[in-house]
Amino acid sequence: MEPSSAEPKPPTKARTFWQRRVRDPIVNQMTQGVTPEKLALTLSVGSALALFPILGTTTILCLVVGIVLRLNQPIIQVVNLLCYPIHLPLIIVMFRFGESLFDTPHTKFSLNYLREMYDLFSDDRNLFFQRFGGTVVHGVVAWALLAPAWILAVYFIARPALRGIQRVKIENAAKAIAGKLPEHPVP
Repeated sequence: MEPSSAEPKPPTKARTFWQRRVRDPIVNQMTQGVTPEKLALTLSVGSALALFPILGTTTILCLVVGIVLRLNQPIIQVVNLLCYPIHLPLIIVMFRFGESLFDTPHTKFSLNYLREMYDLFSDDRNLFFQRFGGTVVHGVVAWALLAPAWILAVYFIARPALRGIQRVKIENAAKAIAGKLPEHPVP
């Protein structure tokens, strides 16, 4: 005997912002044929590119590298946006690391200094590189040295987690199918 459709369904727990906007799209990608390995690569490369030390370049950088490596564009752009809060502090860290590598005196950074860099980059690229070229080179070199280690670390942390999510998704789908099919094909 089938349950009537008039029976109330148990209340479902409200989905959090994180579940709706981050976790669910990633999990849904796995049901569309994207492998956990490809998603882990997208997360790791996207997060490394999102930390590139020149403001205003990461979206284009993620787009181009994502196309070249055939990575999932929506996921790489979401990762880019999620990394934004740590981007500014890490720009300063990369500039400092680059200054140490090149044994140059430390630049005095402030929000006004960074704002001036960003405004000049947007308005007059030639003047930007004349004024801040050395600092930018230091930051880009530091990023280029740190990015491969970052990519490997994120990849090898994300891959097992994504494989586990995929395994649970497959098990739940199998249980759902098993629950809907009769025990014996002939009634």
